[in-house]
Amino acid sequence: MYDLKSIPEKGGVIIAANHISFLDPPLLWAVLKRKPTFIAKKYLFSVPIIGHIVRLYSIPVDVVRTRPSTIKEAVRRLKNGELLVIFPEGGINHDGSFINAKRGIGMIASMSGACVVPAFIDGTQRVLPVGARFFKMSNITLRFGCPLKLEKGEDEDEFGERICRDIMDRIKSLGSCL
Repeated sequence: MYDLKSIPEKGGVIIAANHISFLDPPLLWAVLKRKPTFIAKKYLFSVPIIGHIVRLYSIPVDVVRTRPSTIKEAVRRLKNGELLVIFPEGGINHDGSFINAKRGIGMIASMSGACVVPAFIDGTQRVLPVGARFFKMSNITLRFGCPLKLEKGEDEDEFGERICRDIMDRIKSLGSCL
């Protein structure tokens, strides 16, 4: 189940989703009408077979120390009207709980002026559980919320802080409708 109406068809857009399985990026790639670029952990670029695919559709991020060039590349792509997928928690959250967003999403949103569309994913953790060798049958839910945009009278820094503070609550509220 998913509804793409809340995703703008043009302009720079950030999709901010919870991350519960290795299946989340391929799910979003398959569902989104616009070709997404993902922010992906640097080590994934060197994984055999998967690394080749990751290189085609992702910007590498060093989780130990985010480089300014990563932020600049993401902002450049958004200003060029691209769609960027970010998992604001910084990685897969295996227990399904929600943790605070990392600062990077706020920085990228404030510097680019792009709107941020929250997305809630559920079920991928049952289709491909941690350590599983085979897929299992399960329903998958994907919900997109209303875009968060720079509000009138709000400066870029305030927008970035608001995104960091509110995005996980917005994602969580999409899941509470189940």
